[in-house]
Amino acid sequence: MRLAGHTLGTPEQTVPEALALFADAGLDAAEVIYQDGYRSALPLRDRRSAEEARRASEDLGIPIIGLTPYATGINALEEGKWRTAVDEFRGAIEIAQAVGADRVRVYAGSWHPGDREQAAHWDRLVAALGTLAPEAAGAGVRLCVENHFGTMTQSAAETARLVREVDHEAVRVLYDQANLTFTHDETYQEALRIQGDLIGHVHVKDLVFTDPDAPFQASETARVAASERAVRSRVVGDGVLPWAGILSSLAALGYDDVLSLEYEYRWHPQDLPEPAVGFARSAAAVRAALAQTAVPGRLR
Repeated sequence: MRLAGHTLGTPEQTVPEALALFADAGLDAAEVIYQDGYRSALPLRDRRSAEEARRASEDLGIPIIGLTPYATGINALEEGKWRTAVDEFRGAIEIAQAVGADRVRVYAGSWHPGDREQAAHWDRLVAALGTLAPEAAGAGVRLCVENHFGTMTQSAAETARLVREVDHEAVRVLYDQANLTFTHDETYQEALRIQGDLIGHVHVKDLVFTDPDAPFQASETARVAASERAVRSRVVGDGVLPWAGILSSLAALGYDDVLSLEYEYRWHPQDLPEPAVGFARSAAAVRAALAQTAVPGRLR
């Protein structure tokens, strides 16, 4: 399995600088945020920045394997908002092609406790992915729907249901066990039983609970506000996630693709060592966990 750095962890670096940091940390690839206004991201539909990033990735031997947009309007009932979000994903697919990436992260719309008309929003979400899937397939890109709070696929069960309902090979699951753990949804054994055959990408991070019994709450989608947090981010291996077991189970399922280190330094720098240190330590922990897997030939 290849290890990728995620530019969520490099808020002070440009994309080329982040790629160099990943190379120095011994990583194999990069996942890059696709968003305006963030230093370590590719701006929306900016082909010049994309071409610069691709040149840097080729020079460093760190391929960009995925893009991470933040659009949440693909379940909107308002036609204009829905179309804007769908078009943003079209742009992400185009830029993914430009940098050589083969996957795009998907937030399954926006959804929070108290929101109404769930069925109608779900139908809009399915329609958006059904519209985008053939376009993504034609570009050699898959759309990976994340297990993520503040969306319509917080749990593994919801994510699997969506991917199966869209029923297109270009729409897969982005498996994030840390997200499932801190929202008190499925264990890794349950999550892999439910969605293991649908996984197209994996995020790796770690955490500790400040109060394991506190109910999960989040009023935002991209991150949990400081006043709502019941966890602290940690370097992989320093938290509660049983990564050796998770990775062994993934390998047994036949997953032999990218593991992206989603180091949350952008959101929670107070919890973590500086990126150059944190990525190197996380990579070492993941490689040690992979070495314990029972399936030979999976580490490269």
